[in-house]
Amino acid sequence: MIMVVAAVPTGCTKEAPPPKEVVRAVKTVKVEERASAQTRKFSGVVEAVDKSSLSFEVAGNVKDVLFDVGQEITKGEVIATLDPQTFNLDVDAAQAKLRRARAQLTEKEAEYARYRKVNEESPGAVSQSSVDQTKAAFESARENVKVAVSELNLAKRDLTKTKLLAPFDGVIATRHVEPFFEVKRGDPIYDAFVEGAMEVTSSIPETDIEGIYIGQNCRLVFPIDTQQVYNGIVTDIGRVASTANAFPVKIKILTIDPILRPGMTAEVTFQIAEADQQRAFLVPVSALRPGKEANRGYIFVFDPATSSVKKTAVRGLGTVEGDRMMVTEGLQGGEIVAVAGVSFLEDGQKVKLMDPTQAKE
Repeated sequence: MIMVVAAVPTGCTKEAPPPKEVVRAVKTVKVEERASAQTRKFSGVVEAVDKSSLSFEVAGNVKDVLFDVGQEITKGEVIATLDPQTFNLDVDAAQAKLRRARAQLTEKEAEYARYRKVNEESPGAVSQSSVDQTKAAFESARENVKVAVSELNLAKRDLTKTKLLAPFDGVIATRHVEPFFEVKRGDPIYDAFVEGAMEVTSSIPETDIEGIYIGQNCRLVFPIDTQQVYNGIVTDIGRVASTANAFPVKIKILTIDPILRPGMTAEVTFQIAEADQQRAFLVPVSALRPGKEANRGYIFVFDPATSSVKKTAVRGLGTVEGDRMMVTEGLQGGEIVAVAGVSFLEDGQKVKLMDPTQAKE
């Protein structure tokens, strides 16, 4: 019997390319501010996060104030000066004192050397007490020279401090003095700030302060453009009430915008819940994938960093308002959530937004 074996060529076969990953386009919405909360609006003032009061380290009469409000300053440049005449006189006096001290040191050193030599060559020619006295006078003169050197260095240092140097690159916010003003050490000459991060300082009445907490989100509007809404976050709450029983609150502006300047007014909007209310957010009913237990479920939150969705457990599902349902646990507010086709999504799945602008808001 003859067997015929067919040769199967292997070198020419190619592996099929892996199927391309299909990135699903999803419809999304941004989770709204806290539900069942009352809107409160307060006024505020823009301030720089990095700011400083600039002053002289010595007292004197102001000679020059070289910058006005709004002007930029560069680190190390002279921005104001004091009249140096008195300080120059102090340096001259300290130099004269040092010269006298050195002359006395030379005299006392020679006298001590003479007494010591006589005592060594002719023991008993001078008393030991006389030798000791000249030695003490010599050592005292040497210490006087050290003191005079220190006083001269201090006088020279004070002279250099008559020039106020910019400690950083920034902008003048306030100018407190004019030429010929007499100022004390530490009196403010300018207030300056570093351009960049800004914050809003507001005063919250005692009736509303319990509804404000650090890390709370809010919205900010400025008169220069009332159509532009900025996001803010509470960074500090004062412990002591100021005027009219209101507490100072600081709010960081999350977007750096060069049009915002210190001193501008702001309108701050909070969503404040009543004391007995749970924190809750409104989420479209279509965004929810039901869980196995009552009042529990899942939503898919979009992560802009990975362009994927994360399956997120939520609970406290309650009252329906129109096509939206309240969620009390699992959300912070501001998340981008999928609202269509959630039954086809998986945790970590790559997606793209039908409205890409939502990821930039």
